[in-house]
Amino acid sequence: MRKRTVIGAGLLALVLAGGSAGTANAAAAPVHHWGPVQSAAGHGGYAKADVWLSDFDSERFVVSGTLRDRDRHSGHCGYVRARFHYVSGGTGWSQVRYTCSSKGAAFKLSSDGEVDRVDVRVCLVSYRTNAIFGCHTDVIKASTVAGWPQ
Repeated sequence: MRKRTVIGAGLLALVLAGGSAGTANAAAAPVHHWGPVQSAAGHGGYAKADVWLSDFDSERFVVSGTLRDRDRHSGHCGYVRARFHYVSGGTGWSQVRYTCSSKGAAFKLSSDGEVDRVDVRVCLVSYRTNAIFGCHTDVIKASTVAGWPQ
């Protein structure tokens, strides 16, 4: 999978945020395209997220992108969540975002401080029972992104 960095992230941040870019938004603007994170294939399909990342040295780290439900069962939906590993120690989970649309839905997950690692988890979820299944987690470290061209 090819990873790339977007240079004109300021304009992209405006489009994704849907509002004005203050200093807090500019500091956490998505500049790295991590690429797709896909759940394990279930008996009827999968969920897929196209993931963008802010810089790891941002005060507030942001994982954003588009989540799509690619499962043929009407009762299954796509699910995305991030686990942040803080520089000061400890971890924290973001809120859950989900969609039942194959067209996709935008998501934005942010940390409460500076992080050195984030685990992006994409799953399927049963709309009726709230059971989570078919999960796949991409572990993204600051050292991995640090080697990317600016």
